[in-house]
Amino acid sequence: MPRLTQLSRSIAGRTALITGAASGMGRATAHLFADEGAFVAVTDVNSDGAEAVAAEIDAAGGRAKAWALDVSDADRCRAVVDEVAGEFGGLDILINNAGISLGAPTESEDSVWEPVWEKSIAVMLTAQARLIRLALPHLLESEGGRVVNIASTEGLGASAGAHPYTAAKHGVIGLTRSFAVELGRRGLTFNCICPGPILTGMTQAIPDDMKAKFARRRVPLRRYGDPEEVAHATLSLVLPAASYINGVTLPVDGGLTIQNT
Repeated sequence: MPRLTQLSRSIAGRTALITGAASGMGRATAHLFADEGAFVAVTDVNSDGAEAVAAEIDAAGGRAKAWALDVSDADRCRAVVDEVAGEFGGLDILINNAGISLGAPTESEDSVWEPVWEKSIAVMLTAQARLIRLALPHLLESEGGRVVNIASTEGLGASAGAHPYTAAKHGVIGLTRSFAVELGRRGLTFNCICPGPILTGMTQAIPDDMKAKFARRRVPLRRYGDPEEVAHATLSLVLPAASYINGVTLPVDGGLTIQNT
């Protein structure tokens, strides 16, 4: 009897569609997947940024193509999923990474609160469900389709003044679990990553001294994370060998969510 089976730790030759891939965690994930031999569909509402990332990947010897994609546009989502599957001959991996950070205190005027709430839910929750539904026929044709939804540690707790963002991220966790239960029997896995404080465009405006103070107080590793660290966690969940990991919520937060004081 062999000591181990032959479960693969390679995504070479597999096709991955990544949303919000022009910067931050999405860009890092696109580069990492391409380095590992995947065909990468770089999608982002920032079309110039998506093109730049695809060009970076091509220059490094990988294979990528860019698509402009506003994930709140249902028709555009349908078109891009079909085009990606046609371009690469299928779709094996979907990474729902696109996100925004908009604030609207509870007592804001309706004219302020309503669009913030609607945009937050549309981009960070509805779009994830929509893209999964659109990708499903292609994922079912794959040998072991994988979906990773990017949420946040805000999906495991809450911060004052951020309830549209927090509600969307809680919803992503529930969405992931629901799809995992419903579609696991068909050979697909659905998992969720909850990044903590990461050095991305969303946190760029926070002064460095405030970042350092927050990290010392709240993060056992006493620092902000790098987008590449989230990308590696994402990679670990889409490997063929990760075939029995389904419905999990993985914090990538330096220990923030387990620290009591």
